[in-house]
Amino acid sequence: MLPTGLKRLLRHFTIDLSPLRDSRDYRLLFASGVITMFGTFITMVAVPYQMKELTDSYVAVGLVSLAEFVPMVVCGLWGGAIADALDRRKIIVLSELGLLVTTGALTINAMLPNPQIWVLYVMGAVSTGISCLQRPSLEAVFQQVVKHEQQAAAAVLSSMRWNFGAIVAPALGGLLVTTFGPAAAYGVDTLSFVVSLALLWRIRSLPPAEDAAPASLKSLVEGMRYAVGRPDLVGTYLVDIAAMVFAMATSLYPFLADELHSPQALGLLYSAGAVGALVASITGSWAARVQRQGLGVIVAATLWGAAVAASALAPNAWVLFVCLAFAGAADMVSGIFRMTMWNQTIPPELRGRLAGIELLSYASGPMLGNARASLMANFGGTRFSLGAGGLLCVAAVLGLAAALPSFRTYDARTDDHALAEKARREAAV
Repeated sequence: MLPTGLKRLLRHFTIDLSPLRDSRDYRLLFASGVITMFGTFITMVAVPYQMKELTDSYVAVGLVSLAEFVPMVVCGLWGGAIADALDRRKIIVLSELGLLVTTGALTINAMLPNPQIWVLYVMGAVSTGISCLQRPSLEAVFQQVVKHEQQAAAAVLSSMRWNFGAIVAPALGGLLVTTFGPAAAYGVDTLSFVVSLALLWRIRSLPPAEDAAPASLKSLVEGMRYAVGRPDLVGTYLVDIAAMVFAMATSLYPFLADELHSPQALGLLYSAGAVGALVASITGSWAARVQRQGLGVIVAATLWGAAVAASALAPNAWVLFVCLAFAGAADMVSGIFRMTMWNQTIPPELRGRLAGIELLSYASGPMLGNARASLMANFGGTRFSLGAGGLLCVAAVLGLAAALPSFRTYDARTDDHALAEKARREAAV
């Protein structure tokens, strides 16, 4: 028999499955997300691999990401506007159908005797645009299908699902594409969208509010004005951007593996952050009891930067893996707190537009961060880039914490926005 104190401690680290148990729509969304995520990660491996095989050009492979940047920005914001103006279920289902078509096009192209390079660029840009149109609706719909007090648990479950896929799916994608070729990898992704569509079709209709503003430039500005008027929300965006811009450095991993004379450890470095994040998700039920999520974001982002700075001193690949895994765990905890704040405080009629802004905040940071890491490494080497970037991240996060006291002192038990949203949901029930 375990001592009572140990049992109580273990309960703090068990996974809270109540959102899955209590919400049929959340179960369908969760299952669909697991299936789609695996297929998407497989394609993320297959596209650059096929481009390399077709062109043998670093520039051609790099341009794939560049082709996706503009659709991400434009469609992310517009996706937020339509998420508040239209039936979110319809947006999710139609977007999933569009992603099925793009992956099917990649499959057919890969089966041709001479696959066309332009198809990879065009389908990559189109699929990114469709994903960014869909993502705000997916983020906003959790607020509708999960109870207010279960939002933190749902954030933990979603994070755990993503990180499990981020570890397993790329390895599966690499095996598929190198053993059976790109067409087989794209075919698996296409099949995943078919199964996902069957699940999403069963979700109940999620219409907008009766007085919902139509999707327009005016509605986008309204959403931005609301975000800017909430310093606590601004804090979640700025801290995440600062953390990614100053401390994201996955572009350095190939060089670090060579410097450590461990080229075989390259895959290990890429998976380190996801491994740490998965551990944080599995043991993350304690996060649901944290009420001062703003301070939690600050602490987690500071630890992320410190871990990246410490990785600059790693003498071998295993120590580097541990530092990067710790950084991944800290980043995941920050993400859980940010998602909880968003879903517990933002009014439903604005949730989609704010989700579009959130998408830009957490998607643009890594792109800019990798560019920063490469530039600093060009001047001072990889270790300098890691160490200086991590320390700059810590300084930037602490500076933002000092500049945004309402973000630093945010408390879900007393915050007016959190209390109003909780009262609204209780009245609706």
